[in-house]
Amino acid sequence: MPLLAGDGIVLSSPFPRTLVQAFDVLVIGSGLAGQSLALQLAEHKTVALVTKGALEDSASSRAQGGIAAALDNADSIEAHVRDTLVAGAGLCSRRTTRFVVERGKGAIDWLIRQGVPFTRDATGAGYHLTREGGHSHRRVIHVADATGLAVQDTLTNRVLAHPNIQVFEYHIAIDLITGSKFGLEDAGCHGAYVLDKRGDRVVTFISPHTVLATGGTGKVYLYTTNPDTATGDGIAMAWRAGCGVANMEFVQFHPTCLYHPHAKSFLITEAMRGEGGILRLPDGERFMPDHDSRAELAPRDIVARAIDFEMKKRGLDCVYLDVTHKSADFLIEHFPNIHARCLELGIDITRQPIPVVPAAHYTCGGIITDLSARTSLPGLYAVGETAFTGLHGANRLASNSLLECLVFATAAAEDILLSGRRRAKVLPQWDESRVTDADEEIVISHNWDELRRFMWDYVGIVRTNKRLERARHRIRLLEREIDEYYANFRISNDLIELRNLVLTADLIVRCAQRRRESRGLHSSRDYPSVLPTARNTLLRNRLSRP
Repeated sequence: MPLLAGDGIVLSSPFPRTLVQAFDVLVIGSGLAGQSLALQLAEHKTVALVTKGALEDSASSRAQGGIAAALDNADSIEAHVRDTLVAGAGLCSRRTTRFVVERGKGAIDWLIRQGVPFTRDATGAGYHLTREGGHSHRRVIHVADATGLAVQDTLTNRVLAHPNIQVFEYHIAIDLITGSKFGLEDAGCHGAYVLDKRGDRVVTFISPHTVLATGGTGKVYLYTTNPDTATGDGIAMAWRAGCGVANMEFVQFHPTCLYHPHAKSFLITEAMRGEGGILRLPDGERFMPDHDSRAELAPRDIVARAIDFEMKKRGLDCVYLDVTHKSADFLIEHFPNIHARCLELGIDITRQPIPVVPAAHYTCGGIITDLSARTSLPGLYAVGETAFTGLHGANRLASNSLLECLVFATAAAEDILLSGRRRAKVLPQWDESRVTDADEEIVISHNWDELRRFMWDYVGIVRTNKRLERARHRIRLLEREIDEYYANFRISNDLIELRNLVLTADLIVRCAQRRRESRGLHSSRDYPSVLPTARNTLLRNRLSRP
């Protein structure tokens, strides 16, 4: 007998180790985009919030700097728009940029109403605003140097308390359920297959609205500031479902990741340079003025390339960020978490410069969406770093990412609430009757390590045609191995992530090979000039694939 699972949705052919869950909205990802969206929908809809780790595990929780918005009387929306366009090196969508920036204050006000304890200014009447690279004004509202964590903690408490939101921790999405894949009349998205890692079973989540808020792709590189969850899951699933992606070649490398053998991907916030931090060589020489007139306050792509250049030219393991000219009281007040973490590692930032290196930080491209966060697949939305909205262009302006999460979470919520109910469909459950348990897990770990190393070596801050072709060749070999493994063995968390990372790496390389210029975050030795016309790199996948 088929199983009826709410709203007239029928699932057929049950298999062992499977479970069915039905909700009005399925949100995959629990960062700022996913949680804020869930909260805005929950007054009117039942929401499943699926996260591959603990609820608070996300890139959002690691964001130190803050959220950019024109909040000061000396600032303006026009200035914020202009700074975003300049940082984006000609590729930002003016329409999207204005859409986001104009909604900045409203987004901050919403967070304040939720209870986020933003740092106050000296008077206590207003909020302290800091300045980061690429910004012409102080416009970054923050909670000391741990903004993302404070925001995440605030929203997490509200999510857990809401009766209409059900949280599924340690659940990793496998693939989207689409009508085109199963020959249904409605070719849209109807939910997703999800692996319950602790229960060792596959759950079929069915929903008329599915939102991908899965974050970026940083783990495709050997060195990254991203959490272990950043494996490009949403981008890979959307591509396999037939969605297009854009500008995947623009991977932002944060200039200042702490360089220490016991520091795992610890970020040194942009705000530290905004408050006067100076980049120096080991002998104390300052080098940024030789690379850009804005020196340490240049956009991230310029600073990262400058550090990479100096390191390679001089054979250095790292450079140094020096804030010792600031008072100890100032540093401890404004950067308490960085001060404490560095002190744990034997670095007193009040007396010693901080060793730093660039690391993969942010994916500026992603799944193509409109201003309502809709993808080309009916019923499927994408929000946050996994989406390509046109805001970031060829290089994201510092602290615009959390703002984008908030604005498009609201846009998606509004669209979902206005959408009519879609007709019920007969959907198949996950079928693993023809696979067996894996015999050698070493294949997965070896391929994972190989992928991240050659992506770092060949598709890093500076690229060449030869390096990209070498990377593409290795990706093809890995794809064949992984596809065979996926077809024959039961899925696991590592296999799902590796499958998604290899596909994501392929999309990055394909986009990079199409861009025959150096613009923003994409720097090519073979094409060092900038073309007169800025164009997005679009990859269309017109056929849905299993």
